[in-house]
Amino acid sequence: MYKERSGSSRSEILGGGAIDRKRINEALTKKLEKPSPSTSRAFVKPQLPDDDFNLCGLSGQVPYYEYALDLILDVESSNSEMFTEEQNELVESAAEMLYGLIHVRYILTTKGMAAMTEKYKNCDFGRCPRVFCCGQSCLPVGQSDIPRSSTVKMYCPKCEDISYPRSKFQGNIDGAYFGTTFPHLFLMTYGNLKPQKPTQKYVPRIFGFKVHKP
Repeated sequence: MYKERSGSSRSEILGGGAIDRKRINEALTKKLEKPSPSTSRAFVKPQLPDDDFNLCGLSGQVPYYEYALDLILDVESSNSEMFTEEQNELVESAAEMLYGLIHVRYILTTKGMAAMTEKYKNCDFGRCPRVFCCGQSCLPVGQSDIPRSSTVKMYCPKCEDISYPRSKFQGNIDGAYFGTTFPHLFLMTYGNLKPQKPTQKYVPRIFGFKVHKP
């Protein structure tokens, strides 16, 4: 639970307002090691840039923002002992959202896309289930940029359609943690990785004859 955490105070880590990027990045790395292997493969470790882009504006989007950041950093909060079990659960949920929103911003940066390139090449996000896509590697995409609207889907660059992840672990990830922009910006940036569209198309037949379409 949140109240059971131990470590340095948040003021010591943030230095009176200055973000300690090394500590945050280490905390994000630890957070990636906790989920299941299938879930971990879907994420890359965010590295905070020098202009604070990854954290700017998030305090207005994430409830319990300060406590959520404390939880990610694994530091003590002076108010944590007063939290009820329900409030602790809300803080933990907010920390997950905060991490996801940092992640979706990071994967749109140059370093983030480079990290996602390796996962794409390794088919960590799965392959398109369509037969004529011939096992094309997919990219994660959200149907909404608003958290808790829908779960992540897999976008196939070949047929340009989306499908549900085959992994039940990846299927539980919030789609907003990857966003609506990522796969399309990724393929514009790495045009050499964009495959040709399928040349074959399934033709329905009855006793060998093509089905007439009205």
